Amino acid sequence: MQTINANEVIDHAKLKAIHWRVILLSALIIIFDGYDLVIYGVALPKLMAEWKIDSITAGFLGSVALFGMMFGAILFGSLSDKLERYGFSRKKIIILCICLFSGFTLLCGYASDPQNFGIFRFLAGLGLGGVMPNIIALMTEYAPKKLRSTLVSLMFSGYAVGGMCSALLGMWLVPQFGWKIMFILGGIPLLLIPIIWLLLPESIDYLVRRNKTEKAADILKQINSNINYTAQTKICLDQNNQSSSQSPIKDLFADNRAMITLLFWLSVFMALVLVYA
Repeated sequence: MQTINANEVIDHAKLKAIHWRVILLSALIIIFDGYDLVIYGVALPKLMAEWKIDSITAGFLGSVALFGMMFGAILFGSLSDKLERYGFSRKKIIILCICLFSGFTLLCGYASDPQNFGIFRFLAGLGLGGVMPNIIALMTEYAPKKLRSTLVSLMFSGYAVGGMCSALLGMWLVPQFGWKIMFILGGIPLLLIPIIWLLLPESIDYLVRRNKTEKAADILKQINSNINYTAQTKICLDQNNQSSSQSPIKDLFADNRAMITLLFWLSVFMALVLVYA
């Protein structure tokens, strides 16, 4: 029986159309993620004037999305592998997070008071935080080994692009249409969900673990056209990908990784303090 190691095929692949599809769609999602997070600062002066809120309340409303991002990253990031047994693949979780951050950002444009606005921003934050670890994981999974860091960095640069688009659009749209137009535009990803669902490939690890061999083989053929798949072909994963730890957080501190983990957490924390303080 012929055996194909899916991870080896991806690691040694050359860039093909499927790779660019994953890169562009992932970057597009991250662009809207960055846009949705930054628009509050763009809309803030008009919003404060219309609702007559003070700076403390405005600061709180700006922070609720960050709290939502924290809980969203923890919830959707850590549960993605566990939800797999119930049929929730990484792709489905990405779509769910898009619905959350885009749908509730759209509702922010129709909020009638600060209380409803704050609730919508928190719920949007769940999607904003949840989509990032999953889209990065999917991009990492499909990137050839020698280009992995480059492609993930290229994709994640969409976050800054989204923020810049928000600022530039705000300079043009807010004076003419008011602050709500910025949040209404945040609903555009909802219209793109059918395209993302159709073109974004499923997690190859998910397909192999769920014994969806034919779908996995179809994707691998797009990555390497020389693959010869038959009914007797078995597709497997690297040993490290075949089992998940019962305590992944504990593993971050095992094998002398405690100091590295703590320093990494500290660097990310301080970066966010500098950006959002």
